[in-house]
Amino acid sequence: MARVLVEDEIVGEIGAGILVYLGVGRGDTEEDVSYIARKILGLRIFEDEAGRMSRSVEDEGGGILVISQFTLYGDTRRGRRPSFTDAAEPEEARRLYGRCVDLLRGSGLEVAEGRFRAMMLVRADVAGPITILIDSKKAF
Repeated sequence: MARVLVEDEIVGEIGAGILVYLGVGRGDTEEDVSYIARKILGLRIFEDEAGRMSRSVEDEGGGILVISQFTLYGDTRRGRRPSFTDAAEPEEARRLYGRCVDLLRGSGLEVAEGRFRAMMLVRADVAGPITILIDSKKAF
């Protein structure tokens, strides 16, 4: 289960599934967002009957909770204060974040989201832990 609260109000919640922290960078496009959405839906990270990770959130019929997270672009290579200059401007980030959520909803799965640019409290029961980085630019 995962849920996100803003000022003690639950704004998004799912049962079993995937918690996605989505960062949008400068220069990201609709193509990048489409790639990310397809990867999220198809990523085989749930165990099958033999205990191998071979099932996707679509196979499981799970939910997806998407949280906007510009701090994923925090650059800490210089100094002690992160720089966020590689994060997209808020309006472009909002547009592409919304597009990604729409693409995920198009799968027919339950998709919930946080509140863009809000201070949120995210709570999740995590089985694993399994954390996967997905980069549409394929830099890693």
